[in-house]
Amino acid sequence: MANVELSSLAKLPQLTKLRKLELSDNSIAGGLDVLAERCPNLTYLNLSGNKIKDLSTVEILTNLKNLKSLDLFNCEITNLEDYRDNIFRKLPQITYLDGFDQEDNEAPDSEEEDDEECEEYEDEDDEAGPPGEYEDDDDEEEGESDLGEEEEDVGLSYLMKEEIHDEEDDDDYVEDGGEGEEDDDEEEEAVVQGEKRKRDAEDEGDEDED
Repeated sequence: MANVELSSLAKLPQLTKLRKLELSDNSIAGGLDVLAERCPNLTYLNLSGNKIKDLSTVEILTNLKNLKSLDLFNCEITNLEDYRDNIFRKLPQITYLDGFDQEDNEAPDSEEEDDEECEEYEDEDDEAGPPGEYEDDDDEEEGESDLGEEEEDVGLSYLMKEEIHDEEDDDDYVEDGGEGEEDDDEEEEAVVQGEKRKRDAEDEGDEDED
């Protein structure tokens, strides 16, 4: 919310998970106690370029227990004598004021801080998961795959047995057919021989009449 002509934080919503808040270049002169109530987990707060004039205005920020970095650039308060020493004394939880610590060491880049916070969240997520949950899932998947392989083997064996039975049935059919053909041939031969005998008998009868 930088440079939006903001003069009061009274309507700030409840943002309990908010870590970084930009309020620079506005017209805020006080009412910072709202931050501790609505944004209790702030670690970085930028109030530079506002109308903050005295130490009592920022002293209320002691209630922001997680606050590590505070920026008050271009505020009138920075013109006070021993400004930095007084701020570090009244706000012992902060590490960096206007981008530097008490020993004038520069604060790390904000992107690096974001990466560190992301890593912390990832570590918390890893710890939050119940141990063995994913291992159980893997075991179930392996068990299902083993069952699938066994079913496949049984199915193949069944099909192979069916094919063997089909081949035996075909052989029986061929053998039965062959026997039938032999019987037909024998019957035809008997008929032919019978007709031949009949003709021979008729021929002999004709010769007797002569």
